[in-house]
Amino acid sequence: MKNIIICGFMGSGKTTLAKGLSEALGMPLIDTDEEIVKRQGRAISEIFATDGEAYFRHLETELIKELSEKEGYIISLGGGLAANEANHPYLKAAGTLILLDCGIEETLRRISGDKTRPLTAGGKEDIIARYNYRKPIYESVADIVIDSASSPKKTLALALEFL
Repeated sequence: MKNIIICGFMGSGKTTLAKGLSEALGMPLIDTDEEIVKRQGRAISEIFATDGEAYFRHLETELIKELSEKEGYIISLGGGLAANEANHPYLKAAGTLILLDCGIEETLRRISGDKTRPLTAGGKEDIIARYNYRKPIYESVADIVIDSASSPKKTLALALEFL
């Protein structure tokens, strides 16, 4: 079985859905952010601070290249990975891509006060601009789009129904 890939903006519920699908389908889970942290031995915020965003994006591309050659995984992507159009051929080769979108207002509510996300430092206007920039890029690569503004249980049910 090909992979099932979850993408979306920060706070959209990617990790929660990926865990739910992994349990429901009995497929192992790979979270790209967690995998990069494990391989680098340091937090994403530290990678950004020390080596910059471009280096982190390079690590994401190398990882998705590798994962596109595997099968049978649930893959939860970091929010920027699918926003990089250079990664789209690897994503298409990797399997079925589910886009989660809970809308900008719900996104802002979910991530408010979260200081662990490097890309929230620019404030609300920057987050809104980034969301508006990424949304059509995400939609262009997605096979399935799910409104994730409701409960995680409903989002999981919708994903299973589509799959």
